[in-house]
Amino acid sequence: MIEFLDGILSTFAAAMIVILMVPLTLAAIRMMTGPGYADRFVALDMLTGIAVAIAALTMIVTGRREFLDIAFGIALIGFLATCSLSALLEKKKENEK
Repeated sequence: MIEFLDGILSTFAAAMIVILMVPLTLAAIRMMTGPGYADRFVALDMLTGIAVAIAALTMIVTGRREFLDIAFGIALIGFLATCSLSALLEKKKENEK
């Protein structure tokens, strides 16, 4: 019974990875073509969130715990990038005044 449920969960996770490729592609396009810096920063946040979700789902499919470490690293780098880019945007705003 547990093997059956494990198979269903693994199949569902694999399907979710395929489905998450659509917002990943759209966010990447938005980040490259965004009209302003704020749009690009939001797209970067979205990309890191989707990448964390894909890493977690990959852990479910493969059963390897290392993917959770990768997800944690991506989340940490994304958080630090958002903080530094928002500080840069604030500094830019102050220089324009």
